[in-house]
Amino acid sequence: MENFSEWFHNILEEAEIIDSRYPIKGMSVWLPNGFKIRKNILELLKKLLDKDHEEVLFPLLVPEDELAKEGIHVKGFEDEVYWVTHGGQKELNKKLAIRPTSETAMYPMFSLWVRSHIDLPMKFYQIVNTFRYETKHTRPLIRVREITTFKEAHTVHSTAKEADEQVKIAIGIYKEFFDLLGIPYLLSKRPVWDKFPGADYTMAFDTFLPDGKTLQIGTVHNLGQTFAKTFDITFETEDNAHEHVYQTCYGLSDRVIASVIGVHGDEKGLHLPPKIAPNQITIIPILFKKGSEEVIAKCEEIKLALELNGIRVNIDDRDIRPGKKFYQWELNGSPLRLELGPRDLKNNKAILVRRDNLEKIEIDLDSEYSEKINELFDDIYNNMKKTAWDKIKDSVIIIDNLKEVNNVIANGKVVSFSWCGEEECGKAIEEITDVDILGTQNENNEFSQNLNGKKCIHCENEAKYTGLMAKTY
Repeated sequence: MENFSEWFHNILEEAEIIDSRYPIKGMSVWLPNGFKIRKNILELLKKLLDKDHEEVLFPLLVPEDELAKEGIHVKGFEDEVYWVTHGGQKELNKKLAIRPTSETAMYPMFSLWVRSHIDLPMKFYQIVNTFRYETKHTRPLIRVREITTFKEAHTVHSTAKEADEQVKIAIGIYKEFFDLLGIPYLLSKRPVWDKFPGADYTMAFDTFLPDGKTLQIGTVHNLGQTFAKTFDITFETEDNAHEHVYQTCYGLSDRVIASVIGVHGDEKGLHLPPKIAPNQITIIPILFKKGSEEVIAKCEEIKLALELNGIRVNIDDRDIRPGKKFYQWELNGSPLRLELGPRDLKNNKAILVRRDNLEKIEIDLDSEYSEKINELFDDIYNNMKKTAWDKIKDSVIIIDNLKEVNNVIANGKVVSFSWCGEEECGKAIEEITDVDILGTQNENNEFSQNLNGKKCIHCENEAKYTGLMAKTY
């Protein structure tokens, strides 16, 4: 894909995902097709979270004094906050912030809800819109001023160990979620200067887009007791003592939808995993003057049979050329199309065409074709996932000299390097190369190097981590 940026902008319009002509920069309107994709993605996420999280909904506005309580956190967002200063014509006594994220909205309530160790752990999540005054170049779904699909989870625990375990659980949930979408990822611990404001540490998921840039698609934060001390969230222990809780939070945004579009899309347009496609199969009747009524009737019969098996189906019976329909449904990413004409009907056959490889498959309409179609969905998904993972694996390049960084990055790759992990050294590496350090890999991570006997690529002290560097959004 030669010009990913142009392709991405065009596909959002042509496939009717969003309309970015709304008269406020960085804010867009979800169109029906895009909203269905969004809805299907969120349903997958909710199923994972609902196993042991409770869904809640907090207000959009945060009092200025509550926002100001957590100084480190606010400093990370102070240039991005939108403020409500008037109610009608009357100036408010207290400014109200429109949430950039919800810690300072939720945690004053947590201090009221948490009483005893019996109440813990608490695990909540909400899916809301958040607002950030983004001053850089905005890009639909990727860098916006209204994040319309902001999933944030917040958990409360009695011990540091439990909070650490919850971080691992959250990472597991996100791995499963991204796997369902066929999205490959780099999981790393963010460097200390790039962690979430107020967190003890931040774990982040980044995916790799066709333009050679990485896109952060999910974060998990161990907040320790930072916010608990600020908002006085305490609990009574079994020994009748009072202690501050430990907390975690983890978030996803519209960028997940952007990653599905960007990672799987191709020159033909959208390429959607069957689980989230608005139309998993599109039936296209091939009509002639003679026999058209019979063909349409059979298409309706097939549609009903598939719907009874839980498959999302549509029939395109518009009076336009079949070729134009094929083009449009490939553009919209329908995983399968079913073609049926008079000759097919006479033979009691139909033709299935896969979106991923355009393979044509003949099916017998007297057979259990719903089962065959579900098998094809699984095969399409597995093929899409493998293709995406193969690409990201081929894009991570190990280097032994800082002089190689910019050449590797210029070729649209991710740099893997050995690093001591020290902040001063890391910042020096970023300054020398003018490239961001994404973070460090765990020892058992797929992209970790064998560090036995290796030196830090910059200071030549003992290498303790595999670091990743990339051009980022």
